[in-house]
Amino acid sequence: MKIIGLIGGMSWESSAVYYRLLNERVGSILGGSHSCECIMDSVDFEYIERLQHQGKWKELCHIMRDKALKLEKAGAEIILLCTNTMHVCEPEMTRDLQADFLHIAEATGEAIVSKGLNRVGLLGTRFTMEKDFYSKILTDKYGVEVIIPIAEDREIVHHCIYQELVRGEISPSSKKEFQRIIGDLQEKGAKGVVLGCTEIPMLIQQDDVEITVFDTTSLHVDAALKRALN
Repeated sequence: MKIIGLIGGMSWESSAVYYRLLNERVGSILGGSHSCECIMDSVDFEYIERLQHQGKWKELCHIMRDKALKLEKAGAEIILLCTNTMHVCEPEMTRDLQADFLHIAEATGEAIVSKGLNRVGLLGTRFTMEKDFYSKILTDKYGVEVIIPIAEDREIVHHCIYQELVRGEISPSSKKEFQRIIGDLQEKGAKGVVLGCTEIPMLIQQDDVEITVFDTTSLHVDAALKRALN
């Protein structure tokens, strides 16, 4: 088994899901008392969140790159960044990195194509929805058209992530809003919806909506284990 390095804390709520899924699935695949060989370096999300909303992406990318190199030095052979938004830093992070960096959008794109879909909605932080670092991979590499919510709904999703989900708060009213927003994306032609924030699966599951849900946390974990156990 290759050692998986996790850059976590963005937020710790979803990082805990990564850790649980990795260990549960290794146990299921290998049986017995097997668990995942992994190393996690976790950040203080208060500081990261502040830099994000101040637009200090260069500083954030330096932090992410240092974390990746630190994990590699500690023995990690595969690096997972346990957040969608901070994949905006992937070009900087992978510079001089020898470990295998697994991009969450690529794991997602492969899953979308495997379902035979070519048009999906994207939910996530405002940064993930409005910047092109994520949608560009889905479109350019996998031929998938990406639809995002209208501005007002993007703000609802963004607010829910930062004010509720990263704190572990699950609101029934927010769930209804997400269902409405996903329904609107479906009316615009989306055949599936990418839960492009690792906290959103805490709120939305497949049974909650009609179109196909792509849980990026789960997909990222599966792709990592496929490499780690190959």
